[in-house]
This record gives sequence, C-alpha cells and structure tokens, in this order.
Amino acid sequence: MTETLGQPGDPAVVLVMGATASMLGWPDDFCTALVERGLFVIRFDHRDTGGSTTLPPGEATYAVEDMAGDVLAILDAYGLARAHVVGMSLGGYIAQMLTLKHPDRAASLVLIASEPLGWDGAPLPHISGAFLDHFAGLGTLDWTDDAAVTEFLLASERLSAGTAVPFDEQGQRSRIARVLARTDSPASMFNHAGLTLREDWTGRFRDIAGPVSVIHGDEDPILPVANGRAIAEGIAGARLLLLPGIGHELPSPVLPLIADEIAAQVRAAGA
Repeated sequence: MTETLGQPGDPAVVLVMGATASMLGWPDDFCTALVERGLFVIRFDHRDTGGSTTLPPGEATYAVEDMAGDVLAILDAYGLARAHVVGMSLGGYIAQMLTLKHPDRAASLVLIASEPLGWDGAPLPHISGAFLDHFAGLGTLDWTDDAAVTEFLLASERLSAGTAVPFDEQGQRSRIARVLARTDSPASMFNHAGLTLREDWTGRFRDIAGPVSVIHGDEDPILPVANGRAIAEGIAGARLLLLPGIGHELPSPVLPLIADEIAAQVRAAGA
C-alpha cells in the first residue's frame, strides 16, 4: 500500500522504512515538512506490514532483493523514471541495493541510521545487548493481546531512543495504535527478522555514485554511528550529518533539520 503527499510535478522522493515498519514509521510531520520544501513524497508499507501483502509468521521466503524490487515497482506504478531515494535502517540497505541495480532510477540517495551494503572491513558494532534481551521476549508474546503487544512495541521504541530528546510516550502509543489498527497479523512484521540476501554484495556500496547524504544519530543502539561513518567514508563524495544525542529514531525536534538536508540534496542533484 502506498500514499503520496504534495504535488506530482515536484521532485519525487520515495521513503523506504526499516525492518518491521510500515509507512507510519515516517512521521506525518516529517512528510509534511518535505512537502513544504517543494517535494512530492511517496511512502509505502513494506511486505508484511500495514495494508500490503501479509504472510503468516515464519512463512515468508522473500529476500532483501525482492524488497528493492518493490520500490522499483512503486516508481513504475507512478510513472516515475527517477526519484530521490531516502532509506532508514533496513530501508537504507534496500536503497543502496536499488541504486546499484538501477542507477538510472535513483536521482540521489539519503541514508538514515543505516549500515553499508556488503561491508568488507573490520566488524562494525551492531544491536545492543539490551535490545537482544528485549527481543528474547518475542517467543512468549501473546499477539492476540493488544495491550501486551503495545507495551512490547513501546519498549522497543524506548530502547531505540537517544538522550537528546525526551521520549514521547503518548505520541508513540498513538502511533502504535494506528499500526495495530492497519494489520490483521502484527506478528508478521517480524518476518523481516529472517530476511536473507540472494546475491553477493561484498564491497558493492563503494560503487555507488551520485549525490549521497548519510544521516546518523551518535547514540544509535541498533546500528551504532560507526556504521554511518563507514558508509560516508566508503562512498566517494558522500556527506555525513551526525545528530548528537539521537538514537535509532526520528524525534520531532530533528525532523526540520533532516528535511532541510534532503531538500538541499534534491536541489543540488537537480543543479
């Protein structure tokens, strides 16, 4: 399922969210900020989220490459020869893949809280122990109990947050309620945990050409900031914007800054 905001004649930006997340992972205020900066915004539900095709938990057989193909299909459906691609977390991985497979379709690339596709250097830090401990509770979570599911997902958001911005519990509860209202199988979102790669992408992120911006919180507990630095150092000409005190999140106070960065890159790419 897709949604558009803004004027179709403006430069198109497709927003690719991370694992387990529907289009609601992109805050409404963020999408509005992009529209206010003269952009045509497309956001969508990944497979197994929101209004898109949902498979029973544990029965998904698709690969990350298939999710990159989904983005290409969305561009085709809207008749877009090219778009600016913004990816967060797994969405950044997918965005790199799309750009490498179809460089003519990506006008520019923005990678938020992402890791390099096909990293070939010394091991990079990844998900925190606290998060792994939290995910261990998935096996006993009763997915028919909306209250329990809400608390589990709320705890995930809390663990993702940095220290610069107070955690917006009420805002997150409201978003989680919307997420659960849009799916008959919330457990299916965790099919993304079993995603595999079909191709060998070793070192390929270094081949990305064109305008690239890397945006990363320096308190990210899922993909620590070393991942963002590795992308920016490995792609020629990439720009790195660090967000002090920000975790694996898109809190309201930094949305205008991120929107400004995206809009500036779109203008530069057009020039």
